[in-house]
Amino acid sequence: MDVKDSNGNILNDGDTVNVTKDLKIKGMAKTLKRGVPIKGIRLTNSPDEVECRIGKSQIVLKTCFLKKA
Repeated sequence: MDVKDSNGNILNDGDTVNVTKDLKIKGMAKTLKRGVPIKGIRLTNSPDEVECRIGKSQIVLKTCFLKKA
């Protein structure tokens, strides 16, 4: 199963990605701003989602809002 970012690049475990759009995350007080790098992503069973850690929170993000750094 290939997991691709918004530009069509293949993502792997441990990659660093950037957010392409400001995202309001449910349960968090702050929003993820555009261009924020996220290090060490983990792939899930779904090709449209990746798991990552923001601060102390574990969240799942859609790949359509990410691009490989």
